[in-house]
Amino acid sequence: MKLIIVESPAKARTITRFLDDSYTVTSSYGHIRDLPGSAKEIPAKYKKEPWSRFGVNMDDDYAPIYVVSSDSKKQVAELKKLMKSADEILLATDEDREGEAISWHLLEVLQPKVPVSRISFHEITKDAINEALNSPREVDMQLVRAQEGRRILDRLYGYSLSPVLWKKVRTKLSAGRVQSVAVRLVVEKEEERQAFHVAKYCDIEAALKSDDLEFTARLTEVGGVKIAGSKDFDPDTGELKNPAKRVHLGEEASANYAAASQTNVPWLVSDVTNKESTQRPSPPFTTSTLQQAANGRLKMTPQRVMRIAQRLYEGIGDFREGLITYMRTDSLTLSEKALAETEAMIRETYGANYTDGPRRYKTKSKGAQEAHEAIRPTDVNRTPDAIAGRLDSEELAVYRLIWNRTVASQMANAKLDKTAVDITATVSGAGVEGEQKLTYRANGSIVRFPGFLKVYGDKGKDTLLPDLTEGLLIGGAAGTATPQVDIESVTSVPHETQPPARYTEASLIKKLEEEGIGRPSTFAAVVGTIQSREYVIKKGGALLPSYVGIAVTHLMREHFNKYVDLAFTARMEEGLDRIASGDQDWVAFLDEFYRGGDGGQGLEQDIASELDKIEFPRIKVGNDPKSGRPVVLRIGRAYVSVHVEGEEDRRATLPVDLLVDELTPEKAVDLIIQKDKSKEPIGKHPETDQNIYALTGPFGPYLQLGEQEGDKKPKRISLGKKTDPTKIDMPYALKLLSLPRLIGEDPETGKSVSAGLGRFGPYVERARVFASVETVDTLFTITLDEALERIRNKNKKTVLKDLGTHPDTGEPLAVYKGRYGPYVTSGKVNATIGRDRDPEDVTVEDALALLKTAAERAKTKKKTTKKKTTKKKTAKKKTAKKKTAKKKTTKKKVAKKKVTKAAPTGDDA
Repeated sequence: MKLIIVESPAKARTITRFLDDSYTVTSSYGHIRDLPGSAKEIPAKYKKEPWSRFGVNMDDDYAPIYVVSSDSKKQVAELKKLMKSADEILLATDEDREGEAISWHLLEVLQPKVPVSRISFHEITKDAINEALNSPREVDMQLVRAQEGRRILDRLYGYSLSPVLWKKVRTKLSAGRVQSVAVRLVVEKEEERQAFHVAKYCDIEAALKSDDLEFTARLTEVGGVKIAGSKDFDPDTGELKNPAKRVHLGEEASANYAAASQTNVPWLVSDVTNKESTQRPSPPFTTSTLQQAANGRLKMTPQRVMRIAQRLYEGIGDFREGLITYMRTDSLTLSEKALAETEAMIRETYGANYTDGPRRYKTKSKGAQEAHEAIRPTDVNRTPDAIAGRLDSEELAVYRLIWNRTVASQMANAKLDKTAVDITATVSGAGVEGEQKLTYRANGSIVRFPGFLKVYGDKGKDTLLPDLTEGLLIGGAAGTATPQVDIESVTSVPHETQPPARYTEASLIKKLEEEGIGRPSTFAAVVGTIQSREYVIKKGGALLPSYVGIAVTHLMREHFNKYVDLAFTARMEEGLDRIASGDQDWVAFLDEFYRGGDGGQGLEQDIASELDKIEFPRIKVGNDPKSGRPVVLRIGRAYVSVHVEGEEDRRATLPVDLLVDELTPEKAVDLIIQKDKSKEPIGKHPETDQNIYALTGPFGPYLQLGEQEGDKKPKRISLGKKTDPTKIDMPYALKLLSLPRLIGEDPETGKSVSAGLGRFGPYVERARVFASVETVDTLFTITLDEALERIRNKNKKTVLKDLGTHPDTGEPLAVYKGRYGPYVTSGKVNATIGRDRDPEDVTVEDALALLKTAAERAKTKKKTTKKKTTKKKTAKKKTAKKKTAKKKTTKKKVAKKKVTKAAPTGDDA
């Protein structure tokens, strides 16, 4: 029997379909061993070593300690069991560095006595598997060393710098070689925006009409000098960069020119330029461009699209093979076979004129890795429409994205005819100095040949102009020109320059790739990590730094700038690439990074020399509008606070939802003033004689009855985030403090029904089931019946389209409104239809197909989860047995001691 080991069960299932009974395919469930993840995983014999917390012995050529994780122990035992019946072992993990390392770790742990070969493939199809089986090789140790070098490098970086952040910023923070650079990029983009000075300017638009054809001409020049646009202003000052070469039109001048243009007619067509333009297709997808496209067009996070792409690669549903090639790649290459098949499909589907022969693209990415293919369909004749019923909406959307891009990349260019018409108006009049020559421009384009645009269902958009010729008069009396072109209106249009756009997940990945930072397998993880650790917050698709992220970046920039420098981080990536190609010794590489070399001090010495110089990070928000003193933000153990410099005793805690783009010096001072006012009670409770305070905390404003004594918290009532605590008077405060209000008892259950006010607003409640109500005032007027009705309807689904009944179960079948978009349900299984799909277009057949696919996926997921749960339970049992055995051993030792004490030997006597 030949034993094939891959890293995932889904991949194993798909490969099994291509092979006969002489093969057994199993999976390792990813990496089976790694550096210790916690102190308890460090082997006992190393625990006292000074380097043990790193899991790397820096004094022994950076020798790593590898431990088999508790989650993997059962699977390792299973692999060893299967290995006993094997005549040969084939390691078939992914063909990148991580996959190569998994194969090496399997070899190291299993120590097989039978022949072992390494096979690799970039798509899971029968032909690719057979080709791999016919081309076995050994494990590529250069790739393994590159992966190992990266892992150790990241461990040295993170485990050295993270403790600095714990001491100087806040506990539980972490530094990461790529993640810290990504956070720096987001922080510095926000700093650019804060330093940005807005400039105001205007241009002029003329609405023109010839018969039924309407078109627009825009002012481009005044007296032969171009008018200023947004790019002509300095972002740091808001001033015009080159006043001698640009005319800055203000509102008054623009309005005067517009009025004069309308009265000084006719205008004259002074120049007509025609030229042919070519639009080329984009190359096929790499990992990063797929993530960017999915983020921009499908609104998917990088992590989400990679999970879907993984399923498409490994084989999904009832497909017998993978649908796309390997999805972690920075190559733009397509195989000769794929090029030929795509060209043939284009000729047959669109026509011979839609292909100019195979297009070959060259990878431009810095440090491009191993020679994979670009991401493409494994069978280009498997169109998205042909398999629409066998994938769920998200899988289909990603597959369509990949299929379209691959096919378009091999199609002919789109060809456009572009026309630019300059129209001159000589004007004078009120507000116009002397006589001025104004030049307007109208642009038109016609798509002569759609080329690759056709694959997207887009024939191209025409912008039509009438047949304008030089010397033609515009806006003259009827019958004075052919064609007749009338001036409908001339309007001044005000503009403001915009600060640089914040990064999105897609644009941040693009920036990292451009700078040569990170690799295809790391982009999604890095973007996810900086958000999950709350260094960066997503707001409306844009990435904003958190206050903690800003503080960490300031500290790293001031004291360890080299380690968050773009060029330095890119050089580290290049070093790892040289290790992979055999041009760099990995131990020397790590030693120069950690201990230093010709390039200066290493990380170890840098931390030692800088640690005592680091002060607690203070972030300047701006200046107090009244005193002119700096307003400073500080990061506390749990909360973030602001104060005016020199008045440290007057500080206010920032609400958790007050983001960096909303914090101004004025807002900070208002919070401090509010905090000062809240120290004075608004009155005393008439029954308890306790003080009543209107306070603001990190989760918003609230009322407090009495003082806090030790750990005992006084009664508090949330006021809702939009409430101004300074406007709460005594009668209203007493009313709110009377909450929760008992409304009555549910006649069916006998349970109490009450109305109250919580962190998320006003609610009614019965037996810990909560339902929101519209306003606070409703709490005092809502009846028992109304409250029960709200509680009963709390989870009622909104029906977007009624589909009738399920043909098999008779249960209602409908499209419902869901938190993550419209979906259909069988009562047991839910299936999304996709945000872009109109619920009205969903048929019963569509719903049944979606539910079938979702049910199959749930079944597969359940099996995988069951295996993992069993592994955890087994590990738990083994741990329990060890503890019991340990207790018994301890008891024996105690008994032995007692015996020794009772009957000492001659030496003891």
